[in-house]
Parts: sequence; structure tokens; C-alpha cells
Amino acid sequence: MITFSGVTKQYPDGTTAVDGLDLEIDAESFTVFVGPSGCGKTTSMRMINRMITPTAGTITVDGRDIARTDAVKLRLGIGYVIQSAGLLPHRTVVDNVATVPVLRGDSRRNARKAALTVLERVGLDPALASRYPGQLSGGQQQRVGVARALAADPPILLMDEPFSAVDPVVREDLQAEMQRLQAEMRKTIVFVTHDIDEAVKLGDRVAVFGPGGRLQQYDAPDTVLSAPATDFVASFVGRDRGYRGLSFRSADQVPLHTIRTASEKELPGLRLEQGEWVLVVTDSGRPRGWIDVTGVEGARAGRPVSECTAAGGSLFTPGSDLRQALDAAISSPSGIGVAVDADGAVSGGILGSEVIAKLAEQRAAEDRARGEHHFTAQPATPDGQ
Repeated sequence: MITFSGVTKQYPDGTTAVDGLDLEIDAESFTVFVGPSGCGKTTSMRMINRMITPTAGTITVDGRDIARTDAVKLRLGIGYVIQSAGLLPHRTVVDNVATVPVLRGDSRRNARKAALTVLERVGLDPALASRYPGQLSGGQQQRVGVARALAADPPILLMDEPFSAVDPVVREDLQAEMQRLQAEMRKTIVFVTHDIDEAVKLGDRVAVFGPGGRLQQYDAPDTVLSAPATDFVASFVGRDRGYRGLSFRSADQVPLHTIRTASEKELPGLRLEQGEWVLVVTDSGRPRGWIDVTGVEGARAGRPVSECTAAGGSLFTPGSDLRQALDAAISSPSGIGVAVDADGAVSGGILGSEVIAKLAEQRAAEDRARGEHHFTAQPATPDGQ
């Protein structure tokens, strides 16, 4: 457990970066510090490994005051990942990852062996071990940074906006990788970000910092979204916090409907009315996109399938959450969200109106459990009645 007790950091010019922070971080939990620039989130994290010294208050790790612990020994027991990986450009990937084990006294041979193991654990091909950081993509560099932090198997991992310098697709992959690693390794992770979506996606608990370095709220992510503790938190989370909150609601009971599909070779023979859509699938049943009457005419004229179909929007996996389900429906040109199975093959379609109906049903059940009454709007039928 990491405990902040009355921790303040004030600089000589009078700037208060952190103001009276009281916070307990459970062992083996994933805690996210989030807030705007200058709110004290990174300063708070960097005080854990004594890269910054508090002006007042105490920080303990498993009951031990870190101010009474040798700073070098403390840091060797804490993994640290920063933005853009912070790799040593003159060292190979394997030697970058082996840095901390060598500093702790392991032989270079054993350290490299451990480094190769952890490279595979973070999803990197061991063939990259002999390359230099400059020969890797941004996402690969960031994975090497995570591998280096994990190489000595520290119980605590500090991560300072590690994914903010990579593109959105790579960032999503890295977030998923961190979730997998945490489920497998159960570290005490303190993760800093300015992105509320990243915070609620990754964190077991979220600490929202505000102006003047004051902690505004420390709660489970769904509570931060559904019950902001202050006006600042409500503003920071944003007006679409209700939509974000759908991530914490199960879509298990949203009904799946049969979708009309067609393979590429069937397209010229399709007969569609104006406003009708058909989902084009591969031979293995994976979605390629939606096609309407105009697209079919293009297919008959010999145009490539990619030019005849409209992008299908996001995909939905049954058993996930209502946010994914609703996004699949509203991002689809046909208005029908595409559900896929574990192999990526089409398993059915979902309607946005039924996702909203499921949300209303869940909220009504919650209200009944609390002894409250809640009005539930019924979705309109297709003919508007």
C-alpha cells in the first residue's frame, strides 16, 4: 500500500504544486492520477520514488516512510515508465531492458536472459532485441519502455503519461496490453494521464486533481462519471460523462438480430430498394462494409468492392458493454450495429433503440433496488406508434 498523509509540495517562488494530499493506494491496484496541466498529478507520482521531495507530510510504502529509505534502493524497487519511453539510444533493445537488473547486481548474461523473457511478455518479437531504439516504431519503443520497467519484477510501477505520444490506434493497443499485463502480474500501478477516457478505462480507482494541486475526488471510475464530487470534476469529465458511463454497464441482454449479408461475388446479382442495406462479408464471414443500391450499381459496373461499400463503423462483441454496443449502432451507415464473435465473424446485428431500452431497464432495476421510482420511456415502434 502507498499512503500520502498531508503531503504538500511548494516551490521557492511560492507555487503550490500539491496541497495537503491524503490518499491511500491499495496494493496490486491500478490507480490513475488525472487532471489538467499543472494540477500536481505528475508531481504527486514523482514523490513516490523521491524524484521530488515533499515540502511537508509523509509518504509510506507498506508502512515504511520513504524519506527514511535510501533513494537509490527505493528507485531500484520501483518500475518507471515515461512518455516516449526514455530509452538510451546508444544501447540495444535487450540492453535497455536489462538496465535495472544489471544495476541491482545481476550478471549481464542473466539480465539479458530475463530481458528477452519480458520482451515476449509485453508482446514484442525477441528478434527486435538486437536493434536500437531508433530502429523501432513509436509503439514498439513504448513497449520496450514498459519491458524495462518490469524487468526486475518490481512490486510498484509508476507510469507518467506513457502513451500520450503515440497515435490513437497504437495507444488503444497499448492500453489493452497494460490491462492484460496487470491481470497477469498484479502490480501496484500509479498511472498519470490528462485523458479522462484513458483514466476510466484503465483505473481500478481514479484520483482527479484540480487547480492548486488539490485532490478533487478519489473513487471508482464509474462513480467519478455518475457522481462527480465537485463542479470542477463535473466540468473536467465533460458533458458526455453519461455516454462514458455506459462502459460500466453490461450489454449481455441486448438482443441480436439476423443481418442480411452477401459475399463479393453475390453483389452484382443483389436487388435492393432505396434505403436498404446489405452487409458485405468475406468468405470467412468477417464484415467488409455495408452496401446500398448505389453501391450495387457500382459493383455491376465492375468497380472494386472497396469503392462500392461504406465503412461499417465500430464492431460490437456480445458480452461487452453498452457503450460499445451503442457506438456500433450509431456509427453504422445502416443504423444496425454489427456484432462479431471471437474469430471476427458476424454473429448478428443490434439496434440503437434496443441499447437505450436496455439502459432504461437497468436503471429502473437499480431504482427499484433503492426503493425509488423512475420513469422509463418506451422506444418508438418502427412506424412511430
